[in-house]
Order: sequence, then structure tokens, then C-alpha cells
Amino acid sequence: MEEERLQPSHGGDNTGSGPSTPTIRVRPRHDWFLMLCRGFSLITALAAILCIAVNVLSAVRSFRNGSDIFDGIFRCYAVLIAMVVVVAETEWGFIMKFSKVLEFWAGRGMLQIFVAVMTRAYPEYFQKHQELFLLQSIASYLLLACGVVYVISGMLCIGVCKRARQKKKVTKDQAIKDLQDLERRREELESLLVVEDA
Repeated sequence: MEEERLQPSHGGDNTGSGPSTPTIRVRPRHDWFLMLCRGFSLITALAAILCIAVNVLSAVRSFRNGSDIFDGIFRCYAVLIAMVVVVAETEWGFIMKFSKVLEFWAGRGMLQIFVAVMTRAYPEYFQKHQELFLLQSIASYLLLACGVVYVISGMLCIGVCKRARQKKKVTKDQAIKDLQDLERRREELESLLVVEDA
């Protein structure tokens, strides 16, 4: 995240208190790289949620018909792993602490590809239900594409760059917050001085 420093503005009352200290205001600017990464994470999470929906429908159909119990169990595992993919896209610190593999984009991409393959499995079973077959194809190929992008990006160390920029953004945000707190405190002290001199 970049910063934009505005021109110093001379505030306060100069009567009796000497020259006023210039006020420096810092306005944060958006990091387009991080915004792009967040957008891609959202697309990946939505694709994984779509895979969850497809696998849940397939599991219900398998258990209800009693035609293939093993397919139903297989779909339940696909749902659980797809949930892990969705949670990984939130990059929740609690989860990342226990699963270091998901921090690396290549590992995350391989997990997404695995879920996409599980969702696409047994295509002949879905041929009888065209709507479900179409939904299955869209979900699996979308998540597969996201997984491939993650693997390639991981090999190019894009994930490492993202984490570095996130850390830099957090540091700058804290610095801006501290600067604003100091500025507010300075203005309070100046107003007290003006009251005492009056």
C-alpha cells in the first residue's frame, strides 16, 4: 500500500501561542495487487461452494435412491475437502497456524484440483440428469482453472510476494494510525495551551 502525503496545513490560532506547527495528514492508497488477489480468492471460494452444492445434491440422490452408497460416501468426502478449500481462501490465522501447507499457493492449488477431480468423477452417473451434469461441469472446471492458476502462481512465488505486501500494509496501517493518534493528541495539547494563555 502506498501513501499520499498532503501539503502541510497550518491550523490553530496564532494569537498568543506563536507559530502553529504544520499538520501533516496521510491518506492511504489502495494496493491493487492485494485487491486483485482478494478478488481471485472470492472467485475460488465461490467455485468451491458450487462444488459443495453439487456434491451435496449428488450425495442426497445416491443415499435416497440407494443405488450407490459408495458414491454417496465419496461425495461426502468431497464436501468436507471443499469446505477446507473455502476456509483456506479466508486465510484465517487460526486455520493457517495448523495447516502450513495451505499458506503455499502451490499446495492450495493442488487441493483445489483434487476437489475439482472428485466433483467431476463418475460423469456417466450424471448423464441421466442434465441439469446436475451441467452444474457439475461448471463447478469442477471453474475450480480446476483456479487450482491451475494457484499452482502456476505458487511456482512463480506470487504467494510470497502477496504475504510480504500484506505484512507491509499492516505495518503502514499501524504507522498511519499511530500518526493520527499523535496528531489528535498534539491538537488537544495546543487547544489547552490556547485556553491557558487566554
